[in-house]
Amino acid sequence: MDRRETIRSLAAGGMLLPGLLSELMAEQGGPSNPLAPRPTHFAPKAKQVIFLFMTGGVSHMDTFDPCEGLNSRHDREQRKGWYYKGTGWKFRPRGECGTEVSDLFPHIGSMMDDICLIRSMTNINGDHFGATIGIHTGSATFNRPSIGSWVSYGLGTENSDLPAFMVISEGLPYAGGQVWGSDFLPATHQGTRVIPGRAPIANVNRSGSPQEQKTELDLLSFLNRQHLKGRESDSRLAARIQSFETAAGMQLAAPDVFDLSGESAHTHRMYGLTPGDTEGFAWQCMVARRMIERGVRFVELIDGDSGVDRNWDAHAELRKYDQLARNVDQPIAALLKDLKARGLLDETLVVFTTEFGRTPFVQSPGTDGRGHHARVYSTWLAGAGIKGGIVHGASDELGDRVAKDEVGVHDLQATILHLLGMDHERLTYRHAGRDFRLTDVHGNVVTDILS
Repeated sequence: MDRRETIRSLAAGGMLLPGLLSELMAEQGGPSNPLAPRPTHFAPKAKQVIFLFMTGGVSHMDTFDPCEGLNSRHDREQRKGWYYKGTGWKFRPRGECGTEVSDLFPHIGSMMDDICLIRSMTNINGDHFGATIGIHTGSATFNRPSIGSWVSYGLGTENSDLPAFMVISEGLPYAGGQVWGSDFLPATHQGTRVIPGRAPIANVNRSGSPQEQKTELDLLSFLNRQHLKGRESDSRLAARIQSFETAAGMQLAAPDVFDLSGESAHTHRMYGLTPGDTEGFAWQCMVARRMIERGVRFVELIDGDSGVDRNWDAHAELRKYDQLARNVDQPIAALLKDLKARGLLDETLVVFTTEFGRTPFVQSPGTDGRGHHARVYSTWLAGAGIKGGIVHGASDELGDRVAKDEVGVHDLQATILHLLGMDHERLTYRHAGRDFRLTDVHGNVVTDILS
């Protein structure tokens, strides 16, 4: 009996755990573990990413871009039927760097010495759906894998008991699950959605005893391997088998991630989270840090959903920004402080973005709202490999167009991959007869913001 037959015999007898079986089968030329750690193209600055996405289009001139000439033109006619609209919030210099941030974000403002603020961001689409998938997938018109899926595919995970890509979202953003979908990449790389609440991941608890579950998994593993014979080249089957193995591991690892009872009272106060709460953006931020500690490669936190009254879409009600900002300001600043205190910010890239900004003009004086504006808005980054305390690029004095150093979505994506040690032009996947990549045929690394 050769080694391959021995392995199969042991599998049939239920004597090998599923994860161990896939590793041994890989040695024998069978399908390898698609989530196994993979080498980078060059030395990385970052090991992990926390991607903070504000659904709805955050108004740049009310938050991170003072647009000096706008308030002086408030309610003045720009052209027939359109009027300039100034901001209702005061901007102040923050930190030693003196970067101006509005009073909506005093806590994030206090961290500007660690943040690189980009005031020249643009998107490839001005519609919520197209802009949302554009910044996540690089395409505003076609289904493509999410950036988190690309990172999972390119790097794998250091913790086989947890998915490489996890998404925490109370509601569905514009574009829904496409935001974390793997599309043509192996299904293993799709994001695992966590819904804040008492049961963040459904069915994560065992339905029977450990021994009963082991018997079921052993049988499942045997049947899967029998079906895989002769089909080893089908990545979908390998991904499907791997998903069961990851699910089994999550039953051990996931409850610990979501158990915040061991977090100190000081940490809860810092995030603004009441002990025992399992909802809200503060909970999302604390759980994100715990995921990063346990080796999750890419964590996305989504604030808001596609319901207009529950996101940053402000066609007619900018007043809601006061509450929306309070919900995220303290938790995000606490996340940065917490990562920094634990030595994790040096290896974690934090990205704060949205799908587009808002218009500097409205149809009539006194309008409490702004329209979609994809040709310039604000984004910021902090952490591994990023110069803190700087502003990159600028809008014009009205916040209408890019004045210098434009950064498109593909440039942002190329920069994120670069910090993770991957060349965006070399990270490709063959599909439908050609090589695809996250940045399509575009994208340049924004070298001026790198430390």
